[in-house]
Amino acid sequence: MKRTLKLSLKPNEKIYINGAVIKVDRKVTLELLNDVQFLLESHVLLPEEASTPLRQLYFMIQVMLMEPAGAAQAREMFRQSLPLALTSFTNEEIRVGLKQIDRMVGEGRVYEALRALRALYHLEEKALVAALPVQEPRPIAVGERF
Repeated sequence: MKRTLKLSLKPNEKIYINGAVIKVDRKVTLELLNDVQFLLESHVLLPEEASTPLRQLYFMIQVMLMEPAGAAQAREMFRQSLPLALTSFTNEEIRVGLKQIDRMVGEGRVYEALRALRALYHLEEKALVAALPVQEPRPIAVGERF
């Protein structure tokens, strides 16, 4: 036994523990007494929200945790996608973070990998904004309405 972890859940909130979906009907505190893989409902990324490279990696890792039957396929997708993500970012902090996340996934520390990916979202947003082409303002013609 490594350590205990207490989680407080609100009424009708879900938690995903080792592939099982648990929904509580009232406020409750769960105490996890052993090392388990879990994901709080508020951290679940919907497929349509996986719209950036880091969010796509997050979704693949999330599937490993939520769907044990599809974990092998999701792990393979992650292994194929990670090198592409590494080459697409020049930000060294993102690149170092992705290498650490790869190690975490390889060691089975899926929840920690998800948390580390979420921490990189703000850097990804800055990188994506910086990559957008700058549009020069066009002159406004005399009498033109705007």
